[in-house]
Amino acid sequence: MRRDEFLQYAKPEMGEDEIRDVADTIKSGWITKGPRTAEFEEKFARFVGAKYAVAVNSCTAALHTALVCRGIKSGDEVITTPFTFAATVNVILHCGAKPVLVDIDPRTYTIDPEKIEEKITSRTKAIIPVHYAGQACNMDEIMDIAKRHNLFVLEDAAHAVYTKYKDSLVGGIGDATAFSFYATKNLATGEGGMLTTNDKELAERARVVSLHGMSRHAWNRYSKSGSWYYEIEYPGFKYNMTDIQAALGLNQLAKLESMQAAREKYANMYNDAFAGVDEIIEPFNAPYSRHAWHLYPVQIDDGMLSIGRDEFIEELGRWNIGTSVHFIPVHMHPYYRDMLGFQKGEYPVTEKVYSRILSLPLYPGMSEEDVKYVIEAVNETVDKFKAKI
Repeated sequence: MRRDEFLQYAKPEMGEDEIRDVADTIKSGWITKGPRTAEFEEKFARFVGAKYAVAVNSCTAALHTALVCRGIKSGDEVITTPFTFAATVNVILHCGAKPVLVDIDPRTYTIDPEKIEEKITSRTKAIIPVHYAGQACNMDEIMDIAKRHNLFVLEDAAHAVYTKYKDSLVGGIGDATAFSFYATKNLATGEGGMLTTNDKELAERARVVSLHGMSRHAWNRYSKSGSWYYEIEYPGFKYNMTDIQAALGLNQLAKLESMQAAREKYANMYNDAFAGVDEIIEPFNAPYSRHAWHLYPVQIDDGMLSIGRDEFIEELGRWNIGTSVHFIPVHMHPYYRDMLGFQKGEYPVTEKVYSRILSLPLYPGMSEEDVKYVIEAVNETVDKFKAKI
C-alpha cells in the first residue's frame, strides 16, 4: 500500500547529545573556531590515521586550500573525473588551472587508473581521485602513477567518511584528503569539512591559508595565553570551522560506528532484494574497499524496461519516495562545456552510467519497513514497465 508520508532520500541523524553540546558551546562563549574545533581536528585525525587535520567550513574549502598550499596556479593542469560534483572542478579553476577529465571505471564509478597516464602532460601537477558513494578509488594504481610523474594526489573524500582502502581508512593514503560534513553526509555538521594529511608543512600552511593568511588563529589571539598580535603571511580565505559545527562533529564521530552499522544493514537489504532483478544493477563493492554506503546508487537497465531513468524517478515519486541523481557529469554542464570545450561522447562510460543511475533512500534514521517499502516500489515499477520482447 502506498504511503502518504514522503520518504526522504537522505536525512542527518541528530539527537539530544548534539542539541546539548551545541547549547553548551553557545553558552561557553566560544562559538567560532576554538577549543572544540581543535578537539575535533585531533580526534578526526586519529580516527582516519592521519598525522594532521585542519577543520574548515566545507569540503570545497579543503580542496581549494590544499591546491593553493601546493602552489597550483595558472597554466597548470589537474586530472580528475567528470563523474563528480561541480566543486571538484571549481577549485581547480579558482586556482587558475585547467581541469583535465578522465573517464570512470564502469563498475566502481571512480576514475579509471588505466586511462590516467594518456592525459598526463608536462603541465600536469596533480590528480584528484573522487571516492564515489562510499566506494574507494583504486589508490595503489593512482599513487604509482603519481610517483612516476611526481604528481600531488588530493583525494576528494566527500563521500568517504568510514571508507576503507585495503587495511587503511581513507584519509591518510594520498598526499592530502578532503572530507565533507554536509547535512546529507555520513558524519554531518550542517556545513563543514576537514583536510587531512601526513605532511606537517602542508598542514601548517593550510592553517594559515584557511584563516585569512593570519599567523595566529582566533583561539591563540583571544584565549588567556594568547596574544593580540598577528601577521598576514598570505592573502588567505575565510574557511575556518566554528565550534558550533565542531560540537556536532564530535558527537557524530562518537556514534559513527552505530550509524554505519545501520547503513550497511539497509544496503545489504537492498543488495539481497535486487540481486535477482535483471533490470536493476546494484552497486559494485570492490574487493579492495570497505564501502561506507554514503549513497545507494542503482542503474536502471533501460534496455529491459519501456521507460528510462527519469520516468523511473517520477514513478517512485508517486510512491512518495525521494531520490536523487549523483551526478550530472561535469562536461555536460553548459559552463564547463563552453569554457573548456568538452564534447558529448568524450566520456562514454560516464555518460552511459549517468543516463541510467539514481540514488535510493539510505540513512540511519530509516526503519526496516522504510527499506522494504522502497524495495516494493522499485520491484512493482520494474514489473509494470518490463519491455515486451
